[in-house]
Amino acid sequence: MNEKTYTPKKKEIRHRWFVVDAEGKVLGRLASEIAQVLRGKRRPDFTPQLDLGDHVIVVNAEKVQVTGRKAEQKVYHRHTGYPGGIRETSYSNMLIQHPERILQKAVWGMLPHNPLGRQLLKKLRVYAGPEHRHVAQQPEPLEV
Repeated sequence: MNEKTYTPKKKEIRHRWFVVDAEGKVLGRLASEIAQVLRGKRRPDFTPQLDLGDHVIVVNAEKVQVTGRKAEQKVYHRHTGYPGGIRETSYSNMLIQHPERILQKAVWGMLPHNPLGRQLLKKLRVYAGPEHRHVAQQPEPLEV
């Protein structure tokens, strides 16, 4: 009974590229699917402590939908680092100023909050419009 657990070696890992069109998709459901792809949970050789995930390009992030009254009620918080430096931005203002950050923050909330999660988040590219600059990587369309 000398069964060993298989762990992929670094040279065996192949990271694929996917492109997702966010137009008309629900924010949380889309972020959940993207987080699974970034983490590598859809692979048969998934290992929790390794970066086995793929690169994800999201286009049309400004056309993502939210359910209920989140468009009026949702608020994003950040801190400047100074005393009393808490800052709030509403969803509607964030959608106007930085539409790509909405999806980035949603995906970040679904990834591990440790060095591996930060490494995984670097493989997410979000663009507000329909154009992206990663044509050379030949991304495959990802249906979510």
